[in-house]
Amino acid sequence: MVLVTADVKKRNVSRLFTPTSIGKLQLKNRTVMAPLGLVGYGDSQGGFNKNVQELYIRRAKGGVGLITVGLVAVDYQDFVDLTLPCPIYNPNDFIKTSKEMLEQIHFYGTKALCMISAGFGRSAFPGSVKQNWAPSEQENRFDPKIKHRAMTKAEIKQTVENFAQGAAICQSAGFDGVEIHAVHEGYLLDQFTIGFFNHRQDEYGGSLENRLRFPIEIVQAIKQRCGEDFPVTLRFSLKSFIRHLREGGLPGEHFAEQGRDIAEGLTAAKYLAAAGYDMLNVDAGTYDAWFWNHPPMYFEKKGIYNEFGAKVKKAVNIPVAVAGRMDDPEAINAAFDAKIDLVEFGRPLLADADLVNKIKADDWEDVRPCISCQDGCLLRLSQGMPYSCTVNPTVGHEAEYKLQTPIVKKHILIIGGGPAGMEAAYICGLRGHQVTLLEATNQLGGALVPGSKPSFKNDDYQLIIWYQKQLARLKNVTIKLKTPATKKDFDDPNFDVVIVATGAKPIIPNFGSSKMVTAENVLLNKVKVGPQVTVIGGGLVGCETALWLQRQGKKVTVIEMSDQICGGPSASCFANWQMMAELLPYEGIDVELKTKVDHIDGTKVVATNQSGQVKEFNGDSVICAIGYHSNDPFYKLLQTSDKETYLFGDAVKPGKIMDAVWQAYYVCKDL
Repeated sequence: MVLVTADVKKRNVSRLFTPTSIGKLQLKNRTVMAPLGLVGYGDSQGGFNKNVQELYIRRAKGGVGLITVGLVAVDYQDFVDLTLPCPIYNPNDFIKTSKEMLEQIHFYGTKALCMISAGFGRSAFPGSVKQNWAPSEQENRFDPKIKHRAMTKAEIKQTVENFAQGAAICQSAGFDGVEIHAVHEGYLLDQFTIGFFNHRQDEYGGSLENRLRFPIEIVQAIKQRCGEDFPVTLRFSLKSFIRHLREGGLPGEHFAEQGRDIAEGLTAAKYLAAAGYDMLNVDAGTYDAWFWNHPPMYFEKKGIYNEFGAKVKKAVNIPVAVAGRMDDPEAINAAFDAKIDLVEFGRPLLADADLVNKIKADDWEDVRPCISCQDGCLLRLSQGMPYSCTVNPTVGHEAEYKLQTPIVKKHILIIGGGPAGMEAAYICGLRGHQVTLLEATNQLGGALVPGSKPSFKNDDYQLIIWYQKQLARLKNVTIKLKTPATKKDFDDPNFDVVIVATGAKPIIPNFGSSKMVTAENVLLNKVKVGPQVTVIGGGLVGCETALWLQRQGKKVTVIEMSDQICGGPSASCFANWQMMAELLPYEGIDVELKTKVDHIDGTKVVATNQSGQVKEFNGDSVICAIGYHSNDPFYKLLQTSDKETYLFGDAVKPGKIMDAVWQAYYVCKDL
């Protein structure tokens, strides 16, 4: 097998592995596992279930210096009961399950904070909370028909007391400190601090000092209850990036900030540090600009919060931490050059539990990359499911899904080298089976190959390289490129199992033009397009192709039948969808929704919009990106063969990378 090569990243990040401290808490290195929501990871009494205990223990084994466990609920007012762990619900159970987890985390020399959350306020997903409240009367972020009332002062005081009680329980359980969630992302506490949302006339509204009173009272109450030496850190967004209500400002865009601007953010940071917070965990954004807090691949660059952390570090005399796609040596070194104290990894530690140890060994190409799709993590959370990872299905099942050596080792034929085929070969190879993979083209990757061509999809390209490296290490896996499978291969008696993972092919409707080309062929540079391009289909492939071409200087129009691009905000992670929805018009791409193509004359597209208006789109090239249909040339053989056979990935039904990888993993771990 010929490997596709990548630029080898060999940079000295030794500063990442020097000791540091948060107050009097000593850390073995400067790596932090960033906090992630624990929906579905609580037990029946508000403690931590076994799955999440093993998840965190596995990251401690992987070398991380500090784990931020959570978020957990301060109470169940701004959450549905038992959707998250909660220290005050049943303190005995919380302490018991925490101790089970923490003693093993501590065995690895790793420390742990517990992140306690006040909740969503007006940012709540509809139906996800018991109390629809906010600092002031507000419309819900996602559904303006839902109204949130103003919290009473008594409710604020009770919440402060619950934080103090919860922190004391965390301290008794053995946590090394707590992190407060959050003057960040537009959650409830953040809404109190932002004048755009806080219109109160009492001591919790008005001046910045008053708007910060709620989070300041929380840290003061915890310090009084737990002692000055018990660390209390804070998740803190320096800038809100709110262009308008429910609209975010894009990177590089000039707009009037409606939320917290940098100047006010730095003043707030000084207040919060003076009040007793021991560290600020810095990022940017709100639910109105959700892509800032959960950065999709469209940002392209790594270390997107470094500039904000650097500004905060100059303003305060306490440690500062940053996350934001930090799985890159240049981003890590840029953080330390800016005097930032700690580097946080969230999604990258889901993709690869051994990330920190691999960085320490300078083995960057062995790191399984996070591809920033957010389907396995954030999308699942928004659906009320425990977070996991598209490229690592073991997340949340670390103990349960340990690969076992099979009793009988088999010879397995895999037809197709896309995500499903590569994952199947990898898992079967790790378990000790003899594997032969046949790929018709000259490289592995399948749909990832064209999909990774835009620069903002480089992590998809890195995933291909990662699979190639892992498969090359397995001596019991044979890869044959430029080798289309035949019935003879399928029937070969040497193979005990046949896995068909032949992917999907583009749907090409008859619009009356032979000049229409597929997005796949454009991305693969098999065909050239002119300066003015019409893309038929506003799904993910169509929109990403349009964005890629527009950035090359083309003038692009996207025509989509439905009323939303990319299947709408619920078809993918909302942060990814929102950023794409805002990027297209910002970059000058004309998006024609509710518009159906009638026919194509040469390179002129004739279409009808919802009002019945016929429109003509004249251009130099027409790209078809309306979807895919399964490619299963071995259908009859699969139905009639007496062998053990499986159909994987897009060959079953066109879907996402996660669908292909997860199916291949779940089946092959037990073959």
